[in-house]
Amino acid sequence: MGRTLSWVARIWVAVFVVVALVQVGAEWVGAEGVAQVTQWALMPVLAGALVAATRWPRGHLVTWTLVALGFSWLGDLVPSFVADDAAFLVMVGFFLLAQVAFVVAFAPDARRSVLHRRPVLLLPYAAVLVGMVGVCANGAGSLAIPVAVYGGCLTAMAVLSTGVGRMAGVGGAVFLISDGLIALDEFVPSFHLPQHDFWVMVTYVAAQALIAAAVVLRNMQQRRAPEPTARPVVSRHAMPDNVVLMVRAARTLSRPRVPVR
Repeated sequence: MGRTLSWVARIWVAVFVVVALVQVGAEWVGAEGVAQVTQWALMPVLAGALVAATRWPRGHLVTWTLVALGFSWLGDLVPSFVADDAAFLVMVGFFLLAQVAFVVAFAPDARRSVLHRRPVLLLPYAAVLVGMVGVCANGAGSLAIPVAVYGGCLTAMAVLSTGVGRMAGVGGAVFLISDGLIALDEFVPSFHLPQHDFWVMVTYVAAQALIAAAVVLRNMQQRRAPEPTARPVVSRHAMPDNVVLMVRAARTLSRPRVPVR
């Protein structure tokens, strides 16, 4: 794909890679200030790369993916400016909107997804959803129903992402893992993952990047110039056009007439 990207798109991609590496590196070493600022920058830069790498008119898939990236950015940004007791709910609210936007983006390709082509593969997704909601239900308390709703939207996104392509399907599955780690850390007291924030951000960045790359590939396929068609075969007995008829008529009129005796 890199060979087909414009130089502007390559710059955006390079900036995203740098910001992502700085962000996850900051999470690893515990540099909270750097990690926070770079997290705010991730989704705008990825959206810029997506815009630069796609052609106009971008269509339904690219447009709604950009909407999803916008809500994801708000989920990264806004919780930092609200009270701590409301920050988690604000984050979940914006990411719920992001998942809905992804579902809308991927829905037209539902017949290409495992939902129609390989329904047996729905079982692992269902198992993850039921298991995650079941494990988190006690700790979630009054938030059990919102957690189940969010989990359902997240799982639907992951399933439908398989219709965009294999890369998008992997991105959807990784997104499921990333948000699953957040839920376990929030609602299961016994859960402890070393460098938890690092693994959440690594999976989150990878998921969003894989989905965006798959959307770019799909856009390239849809906008590819059609193959040249063969020249029409002209029949030997084709009717002459009007110009030919006029020339023949002029020649006939210009011939000298033989007087009749």
